[in-house]
Amino acid sequence: MLPPPTGAVALRPAAAADRRRRRNIVAAVVTALLASLLLFVPMRSAHAAGTLLSQGKTATASSTENSGTPASAAVDGNTGTRWSSAFSDPQWLEVDLGATATVSSVTLNWETAYATAFKIQLSSDGSTWTDAYSTTTGTGGTQTVSVNGSGRYVRMYGTARSTGYGYSLWEFQVYGTAGSGGSGGTTGGGGTGPITGGGDLGPNVKVFDPSTPNIQSQLDAIFAQQESNQFGDARYQVFFKPGTYNNINDQIGFYTSVSGLGKNPDDVQINGDMTVDAGWFNGNATQNFWRSVENMAIKPVSGTDRWAVAQAAPFRRIHVEGGLNLAPNGYGWASGGYIADSKIDGTVGPYSQQQWYTRDSSIGGWTNGVWNMVFSGVQGAPAQGFPNPVYTTLGTTPESRDKPYMYIDGSGNYQVFVPNMRTNASGVDWPNTPGTSIPLTQFYVAKPGVSAETINAALAQGLNLVLTPGIYHVDQPINVTRANTVVLGLGYATVIPDNGVDAMKVADVDGVKLAGFLIDAGTGKSAQLLQVGAPGSSASHASNPTTIQDVFARIGGAGPGQATTAFEINSNDVVIDHTWLWRADHGAGVGWTTNPADEGLKVNGNNVLATGLFVEHFEKYDVEWAGQNGRTIFFQNEIAYDPPNQAAIQNGTTRGYAAYKVDNNVTSHEGWGLGSYCNFTADPSIVQDHGFEAPNTPGVKFHDLLVISLGGMGQYAHVINNTGSATSGTSTVPSTVTSYP
Repeated sequence: MLPPPTGAVALRPAAAADRRRRRNIVAAVVTALLASLLLFVPMRSAHAAGTLLSQGKTATASSTENSGTPASAAVDGNTGTRWSSAFSDPQWLEVDLGATATVSSVTLNWETAYATAFKIQLSSDGSTWTDAYSTTTGTGGTQTVSVNGSGRYVRMYGTARSTGYGYSLWEFQVYGTAGSGGSGGTTGGGGTGPITGGGDLGPNVKVFDPSTPNIQSQLDAIFAQQESNQFGDARYQVFFKPGTYNNINDQIGFYTSVSGLGKNPDDVQINGDMTVDAGWFNGNATQNFWRSVENMAIKPVSGTDRWAVAQAAPFRRIHVEGGLNLAPNGYGWASGGYIADSKIDGTVGPYSQQQWYTRDSSIGGWTNGVWNMVFSGVQGAPAQGFPNPVYTTLGTTPESRDKPYMYIDGSGNYQVFVPNMRTNASGVDWPNTPGTSIPLTQFYVAKPGVSAETINAALAQGLNLVLTPGIYHVDQPINVTRANTVVLGLGYATVIPDNGVDAMKVADVDGVKLAGFLIDAGTGKSAQLLQVGAPGSSASHASNPTTIQDVFARIGGAGPGQATTAFEINSNDVVIDHTWLWRADHGAGVGWTTNPADEGLKVNGNNVLATGLFVEHFEKYDVEWAGQNGRTIFFQNEIAYDPPNQAAIQNGTTRGYAAYKVDNNVTSHEGWGLGSYCNFTADPSIVQDHGFEAPNTPGVKFHDLLVISLGGMGQYAHVINNTGSATSGTSTVPSTVTSYP
């Protein structure tokens, strides 16, 4: 994503902000002094009223004041970090203990902004709550309240504030006796018995039908929490059952997926809008990440829907009964994006969008392009024109299989539909999509707090996997070992590997489908976040490839993280359909030595196809391709912003590591519509020899390449190898190569 413009959104009046800032500085100093004293006090694992159950567990909240005060900060064991809410009543903070527990007490370590009236509530399902404690005379400070009850979910529900600010907790600690077992549909796990499939989808999956009251207000509440919650912990999946919905404007914020539950998009008719705009960021859409919409028909109120997104924001299986605007209100910066298996009756207007990839769709027209617009299998796409106009157009997509999706059958039961592979595809694959339905009872429905051991036991037992919205810490890799296994994430379910393990490993087997989740690097250095096939894998999967769709990786941003490689593909015949692998350039835990990661995508398998490949900011090669017969349709890249100097990225005699490197042993490879941008913020004098590097052999071919210097912050000497003119000065005009060799 591009660097944001100067200036920031004011969160509160300036005078009040200054007072708050001074108060926080004083509080931080006091906290630091206390912390230094506590180094000499023995730590205990138990409380007088039981064992500490909440630390490190998944926490969610009704709102957050800003990205620096997430819900997770109240259960991290660090009294120098805190959760704080919006400035209104009521507000709540909830922790998922992972299993039903007997709760004996709760300790609330309040910041100055405390609750005068609040409740402690317990729940078994996160939906129905029982009051376990209530007061209207809260005093702040550190309060320990006795509780007598049981539940998996525990929350503080505040109804009156002591100040004009929100509610703010340094720590929220739940004590008691832990329960046993995992979550979801399990009746055992970890060797305690068989695991059953199915079960409820948890509290952060919202399911509407046309008779549901107050749909709009519920959508507005989610958006109010998620609009600017870029690095928060809350995750939401919104489902619309088949039917017609009038007067809907769903503004979709971070970590929110919105989907229809019909077998076909037209089964869910939205007379209204599915909107993404950038008001939260002063009209700049370059950070509108991690959100999605799929499987519904939209009839926009104005005739044109707005979908102003950046990376990791897929628009899938949608029928737009009108036009589609891909730019924010005011036509500010935008850096997306991805459309697949969709029908747009009207015209698509990218306007300020710098690059875009559209696959297997039908459009009524396309208005313009900035740098790189790529189409494969799109009926109505503009003709090939690169570099002027900036269109790369393929009549078909060589191989594609649309993402698995959830729907409700005629009996009211949840099913997951898995579309078949298509070859040389053009246009949408609905309404009569070939494929297979799998009942939810054949899935282990995981919820945050479940152990990797239990997930692996369920997978080994033969179940597929649904990851419901939330954060999943794993102390061992999630191991997918059975052919045709489906792993489906809802609401940007996020897997974080602890202690340097890999987050997920897929065996060298046929037809695994991974879809719809985020892998967030932990503080321990993982060798890779996702590995498909062990090193040396050699089996053919040509008739039934593994597919990776809307699976994203992040190193840093939400906090310090590190990995050697984000995704390593060792199996043959894998299809990567839309991914964003991001070494963070902003947020928390960001810096050349703070969130180190060498490579984004490493491909060792043969016959691997990438459609919609976004990889950014890694410290060596963003993509390194060692397998034969690889193909990439659309590549968007930014070289790492933050190398401290030229020497930090010297690659032997070559200045800089290429964004996209094809290894010297490769004799067949092809790419279409590939772009790389530099923005060396730490040292603008850095020169990158080339954006692309490949052996000079007839079987290795590229079409429509470009490199750009963003505002003169560093330069490229060539486009690919020693071919293509250098970027120059402060111009953002691309240097291009239309065919190589």
